[in-house]
Amino acid sequence: MITKFKKTENRRRLVLIVDDEYVNRELLGYILNDDYDLLYAENGKEALKMIRENSQALSLVLLDLFMPEMNGFELLEVLREDEELKGIPVIVLTSEKSAEVKSLKLGAADFIKKPYDVPEVILARVFRIIELSEDKLIIQETERDALTGLYNKQFFYKYAQHINRYHNKDKQMDYVVVNIDNFHLINEIYGRQFGDELLKFIAVSFRKFLIDVYGIACRVEADTFYMYCEHQESYEGLLEQIINVLTEITKTRIRLRMGIYDRQDQELEDEIKFDYAKLACNRIKGNFATSIAYYDMELHKSQIYSQRLINDIHEAIEQKQLMVFYQPKYGITTDEPQLRSAEALIRWRHPELGMISPGAFIPLFEENGLIQLLDDYVWKEAAAQIRAWKDKFGVTLPVSVNVSRIDIYDPNLKDNLLQIVEKNGLTTKDLYLEVTESAYAEDAGRLIEVVEELRRCGFKIEMDDFGSGYSSLNMLSTLPIDVLKLDMKFVRNMLEDSKSYRLIEIIMDIAKYLAVPVVAEGVEVEEQLKLLKQVGCEIIQGYYFSKPVPPEEFEKFFE
Repeated sequence: MITKFKKTENRRRLVLIVDDEYVNRELLGYILNDDYDLLYAENGKEALKMIRENSQALSLVLLDLFMPEMNGFELLEVLREDEELKGIPVIVLTSEKSAEVKSLKLGAADFIKKPYDVPEVILARVFRIIELSEDKLIIQETERDALTGLYNKQFFYKYAQHINRYHNKDKQMDYVVVNIDNFHLINEIYGRQFGDELLKFIAVSFRKFLIDVYGIACRVEADTFYMYCEHQESYEGLLEQIINVLTEITKTRIRLRMGIYDRQDQELEDEIKFDYAKLACNRIKGNFATSIAYYDMELHKSQIYSQRLINDIHEAIEQKQLMVFYQPKYGITTDEPQLRSAEALIRWRHPELGMISPGAFIPLFEENGLIQLLDDYVWKEAAAQIRAWKDKFGVTLPVSVNVSRIDIYDPNLKDNLLQIVEKNGLTTKDLYLEVTESAYAEDAGRLIEVVEELRRCGFKIEMDDFGSGYSSLNMLSTLPIDVLKLDMKFVRNMLEDSKSYRLIEIIMDIAKYLAVPVVAEGVEVEEQLKLLKQVGCEIIQGYYFSKPVPPEEFEKFFE
């Protein structure tokens, strides 16, 4: 009597029997026929064709080793190298003990010994291997990224910890982050399906790489991949191989960036090491001179410094370590320059770190969103200073303040600015709002909507850094602006570079067409002032008149 094995799910599994002897195929078919749907093949070549045709339905392959055309060993090798087929379990049919080790190395899941004189053993082994395979598939579906088949982030970290604890005590391991430059544009140009194919190809490349290199990989999010693997002297070959094939597929150069943390610091958690690798990867964003960056002590010190600034910003605001300096703007349309307004510029006098350059903390806070705290602080300080000067000198001197890209998405922006103005007894014409040209290009629709609303309230809008290359002339004609601020690099080069001077002339023509005044920043010498006046520039700002100074020192310009 043959014992039957049934899965609880009411579905007959499909099994392929591969044997060149008719009697063996019939005997196995007789044993399995009541419980499984069966396919038969006489050799490895025929079996491979059937496996490819039924790859999504096959639950198991029973494989004889010694056959004509393509033997079992050769078929196992093909299956092992094929990402789609390697997951189909194979039970080897053999009477030779020596073949078992080689078969296991090639990916066989189990063995059934010839002759087939105990049917219950055959049924039990077939049932067990199919059940194990299906359970494994269920586990993989929860631990794998659905698109690429790589581990998801949660399971990736768990397996990395397991490797650390039990397997890599004597191995030097690398923490690798890979990112696709401008992946959102690739999706936009070629379509999301095309982008998904790129991600799948990169995943396949990692899996092939990890066949010979000890390690694991995952897709963390969107176009970001992590790889934890034994130390490599160079990753140039891997990266270049992937890029070359992607370029061949897309007919355009796809740029990948790689960040690597290869320091053996056992005290740090894996998540932190990957954060460091990602920091190295992000450091070369937009740098087309290199594609691979290593986390080093310089970057480490920079991150520690940045984190210190992030931690201290709230205390800096509370204790007024942040100081607002003012740089005068002069009208030059008259014989003698006349004070017209000022720009508010922030400085940080840290009690331990000393005077911190805005270039060290403003980009940092723009990246993590803390710039809103900074901007709000400057708005309030500037408005209070305008009020103080009005009370002291009897005149209102408008002050320009920065409005960052992050501020634009704040639904309370308008109300907050109005409240600051009203609290200090000012009008909206007293506080000029500067928005960089790049902000208009990033989300022009949203920004225009917000700026138009602010202008309806009476605020004047200045486009800062105009000419830095972001906005198109076509878009410029539709932007709601009241003042253009000329990017200072043109002024800096205008005396030595005729092209810079010619570009200034062109920008002045654009301003005339738009009927808005131009403010030229970075004016340092009288020759620059004269040339700017000659081309029709109305307002200048720069060291020619004054560097940014504290409010008490600024008061001399009222005299």
